[in-house]
Amino acid sequence: MGTENVVEAFNMVVKNRKNNTQLIHHSDRGLQYCSAIYQKALLKNNVKPSMTDGYDCYQNALAERINGILKQEFLIHKCNNCKELKQLIKESINTYNNKRPHLSLNMKTPKFVHNKKTRENNFSG
Repeated sequence: MGTENVVEAFNMVVKNRKNNTQLIHHSDRGLQYCSAIYQKALLKNNVKPSMTDGYDCYQNALAERINGILKQEFLIHKCNNCKELKQLIKESINTYNNKRPHLSLNMKTPKFVHNKKTRENNFSG
C-alpha cells in the first residue's frame, strides 16, 4: 500500500462525501499516513489527523479488534444514513459494555468489572 494509493483512495472518499462536517482520520503511524503528501491532502480537505501514540503496535491491534467486533457482531445490516449508523454504533457500544458478558472477564460485563475495581479503589484509599 503505497502513499500514492492511499492519497488516491482518500481523494475518492472526499469526492463522494455527502456533507461537510468536520472529519477526523485515525491511523497508525505507517509511512504512507505520515508522509507529507498524505498530510497535505488531509489539510487541503480540512480533515484532522489522529494517530496512535508512538510506535506501540498494541494500540492499533486494540482498535482493529474493536472495529472487528463492531462489524462482525453488531453492524450486520446496512444503514440508510449516517444518523442510523451513529445510533446503531451507540447501541452496540452500550450492549458491548453493559449487557454482553465477556469470556475474558469471567462472563462479566466490562461495566461490572470497571465498577467493581472503582469501588475497591475507593475503599482502599
